[in-house]
Amino acid sequence: MKREFSAGGIVFNEKGQVLLTKHSQNKHWSFPKGLIDPGQTSEEAAIREVKEEGGIEAEIIGKVGYSKYVYTLKGERIFKVVVYFLMKYVSGDIADHDFEVEESGWYEPEDALKQLTFSQDKELLKKALEIKNG
Repeated sequence: MKREFSAGGIVFNEKGQVLLTKHSQNKHWSFPKGLIDPGQTSEEAAIREVKEEGGIEAEIIGKVGYSKYVYTLKGERIFKVVVYFLMKYVSGDIADHDFEVEESGWYEPEDALKQLTFSQDKELLKKALEIKNG
């Protein structure tokens, strides 16, 4: 089985809201994330993906955890591991996201928990809130 390694960000703004993105193809709500490029650290990939898919600059505060799952692409099963970082908004506008994202928004944490598609993401958000709120 092919393996993929990605990184992403659970980004909070100064109001305590979290950034969620809706994927253009799959239509699921999640956090900005993407493949780690050769020679790139997971931190660098997370910052890049938040910029590409989220339209914003963000700074890493710490590591939240991992999401692991299997998906099928063109008949091939792929085992994917995504490391997520707790991040804080620095600058930019979420409207500046790339084509991979259909919609994005800042959500109050309780609303984000309802909006997220996958249970693993909901657990990661809860963990990010614990880390963020000490």
